[in-house]
Amino acid sequence: MKYGFIKVAAAVPQVKVGDCQWNANQIESLVAQAEGKGVEIICFPELSITGYTCADLFLQQHLLESCENALFRLLDVTRSLNIIIIIGMPIRINSMLFNAAAVIQKGKILGIVPKSFIPNYKEFYEKRWFTSGADVHTNVTICAQTVTISRNLLFQTSNCTFGIEICEDLWAPIPPSSTLAIQGADIIFNLSASDEVVSKHNYLCSLLAQQSARCISGYVYSSCGFGESSQDLVFAGNGMIYENGKLLSEGKRFDMKEQLVISEIDVEYLRSARQANITFADSQLSAPQPTIVQAISYDEWNGVPTLTRTIDPKPFVPKGDLLNQRCDEIFAIQVAGLAKRIVHINAKTLVIGISGGLDSTLALLVAAKTMDKLSRSRKDIIAITMPGFGTTDRTYTNAVSLMNSLGVTMREISIKDACIQHFKDINHNINVHDVTYENGQARERTQILMDVANQEGGIVVGTGDLSELALGWATYNGDHMSNYGVNCSIPKTLVRHLVTWVANTSVDETSRATLLDIADTPISPELIPADENGQIKQKTEDLVGPYELHDFFLYHFIRNAFTPAKIYFLAQQAFQGIYDEETIMKWLRTFIRRFFSQQFKRSCLPDGPKVGSVSLSPRGDWRMPSDATSTEWLKNLDEATTSLPLFSQS
Repeated sequence: MKYGFIKVAAAVPQVKVGDCQWNANQIESLVAQAEGKGVEIICFPELSITGYTCADLFLQQHLLESCENALFRLLDVTRSLNIIIIIGMPIRINSMLFNAAAVIQKGKILGIVPKSFIPNYKEFYEKRWFTSGADVHTNVTICAQTVTISRNLLFQTSNCTFGIEICEDLWAPIPPSSTLAIQGADIIFNLSASDEVVSKHNYLCSLLAQQSARCISGYVYSSCGFGESSQDLVFAGNGMIYENGKLLSEGKRFDMKEQLVISEIDVEYLRSARQANITFADSQLSAPQPTIVQAISYDEWNGVPTLTRTIDPKPFVPKGDLLNQRCDEIFAIQVAGLAKRIVHINAKTLVIGISGGLDSTLALLVAAKTMDKLSRSRKDIIAITMPGFGTTDRTYTNAVSLMNSLGVTMREISIKDACIQHFKDINHNINVHDVTYENGQARERTQILMDVANQEGGIVVGTGDLSELALGWATYNGDHMSNYGVNCSIPKTLVRHLVTWVANTSVDETSRATLLDIADTPISPELIPADENGQIKQKTEDLVGPYELHDFFLYHFIRNAFTPAKIYFLAQQAFQGIYDEETIMKWLRTFIRRFFSQQFKRSCLPDGPKVGSVSLSPRGDWRMPSDATSTEWLKNLDEATTSLPLFSQS
């Protein structure tokens, strides 16, 4: 629990319908495997002791007695285990029979949760045997133990709180899991026996993703497999684990063997997300009070479990086919925001400084698309390249080529003479390449852009991105300032992908070559003269660290509000084999120091479109005092180096 992870499993055992002792053997075997892998909570399918398709055999006294005997055995063999086991079985109370889930640990039945919604349509006939447990809240004696049975039970360890629903419950308009989540359940376990028909699986996956997202919860789904297939019904054995809408792990459908689907649910992340979602908090005010059942924490386990889930090293960058869709949507948001500003103030022109780097390239592409959207000439875009002391032939050539290929109005205004005069005016030695030397050039460029915008009745389009804002890698009242910053909520790692995406999908071959070379150019403000070979000497990532690391830090610091120690741990997993621990620690410390010290720049940012879930706008997503200290955050990071990680990487 040090980093908030709870290791869970969805088990799909082999089953013989009606053979309770054989089924208990399979459950026992999977429990032992899971315990050996450090699983803390394991969930089995609906009616997993008897089998789901027993039909009228559920009315047989012998089957119910055999089921209880099998449970006796499971209680006995798990008496020395800490793992929490959720198994499905029929539970009889007087003349009523309930389709239920029993939660057991260390030989004790912690509680029983009955199924609330009993399907009785199409291929389902459950009301023939089972009673709804929606209104049941009583005690029942089973295996010589007196246990509470209620759908309103929450099971609590020192690590997490979880609730249970059974199969059809999820398909109800208001599933029990919705109530359980707002009562405090971090994770929902669903014991299911859902048969397969064409297209049903896709619908099920969307339902699971949506419910885990709506509840901001973990969701562990375990459904019957091969052994349940009988007569007209076929079962595929679905084991799936979700976290706030995201699929973490899934088993193989139609596999004839037993399966153990394992992953770690990040409870700390879920609680942080809920805290940030005021709507979720408001919903809790009207929630009924649950019955809390205390379980034993898994802290006593002495092994070092393996982190089975993958930590994405580029959380801002979509994967696979989603990348094209997301890039198109991002451009649409940027274009819509800029178009509204143009129309609102009746701007005659857009003025953009073009360096031949990634950020100004993306801003120019957005400006061109915006003019196309407004049915205006691209000649209304005044793109200005402003060579300085550090400008290289590569970036200059790319800037000119790009402006020509896009058909914008191109201007070239060198800043060298103006800066030389300025340094003379303030008595600065031009051979001293310090912060004054660098920032003087940046401010000169901004002054040119602002003055040209005044001349031409236009606005200056800012090019700075989210990563630069997080690090404060911008000259105050220099490139820090514009009239509208189109890239302000796009991180550097995504900027590169956006430029590459345009190169591969939307331009001619000549422009494509230019854009791909820009994407491949080292990131630099080019404020220091080039080396003896005319190559870029001042590389940003050599000075402040790799942007892929900083974007990873930024995402988890803002989006998830994780501690520096946890971010450090996650980065070790995500960048294993790419960066060593010392490198990650060095740049994470840099990120924290710069993020806190540079807030004053973010406190007075120009307008710009919010694109994703992470934004540093002082008017919306991020409001932070400019003079806050980073001491406690750095201390937390220092403490992380003195303790062993909770998980190793698989």
